[in-house]
Amino acid sequence: MRIISTNLGKPTPITWNGEQTTTGIYKYPVNEPIFLNKETVNLDNVSNRSVHGGEFKACYLFSTEQYPYWQAKYPDLEWEWGMFGENLTVEGLDEKTLKIGNIYKVGSALVQVTQPREPCFKLGIRFKDQNILKEFIDHGYPGTYVRVLEIGEVHTGDEFELVEESSSSLTTHQFYDLLYSRKKDPETVQLALENEALPERKRAKLKRFIAN
Repeated sequence: MRIISTNLGKPTPITWNGEQTTTGIYKYPVNEPIFLNKETVNLDNVSNRSVHGGEFKACYLFSTEQYPYWQAKYPDLEWEWGMFGENLTVEGLDEKTLKIGNIYKVGSALVQVTQPREPCFKLGIRFKDQNILKEFIDHGYPGTYVRVLEIGEVHTGDEFELVEESSSSLTTHQFYDLLYSRKKDPETVQLALENEALPERKRAKLKRFIAN
């Protein structure tokens, strides 16, 4: 995997359901490296800390390979890297093989794959169409958040070096499918419950689902 673009966003005012709010989803490429901190990316806007940022969502990665699919569906948009609100646009990111818990060295930072992105209305605002939320879920390639184990700087062109492979076989794609499946596969649920790279809140929700 290799970084193709580093992207940052400024707070952008929007109106949703008649109320004014702000969003950081309007991210655009920058010509300088970005710094990954423990809970966010330096100089990047995170408008709603309850659902973005934090230990398990410090930085968002999205794959270059998914861009052609979405460009074909939304040809009238002004396309550039950062369209999905990702801090890092990454070549070679494949959710079907990317294991939750993998640890990578990239630039001077050390990061761990934690959880896929779950879309909200702000993605619909960026794409000028709320239908993209269901399309994004159905497509199954959501990118991934990472946890920053060691803070550091990353540049365009930096490659991800696998430092430690997850002991779990659970992939980002499998977990994403699990999140939205009405009938949840017991083996995949168990893999998720045992994977400590996932935030405890996610695992607790699965435990409640099983209990019910």
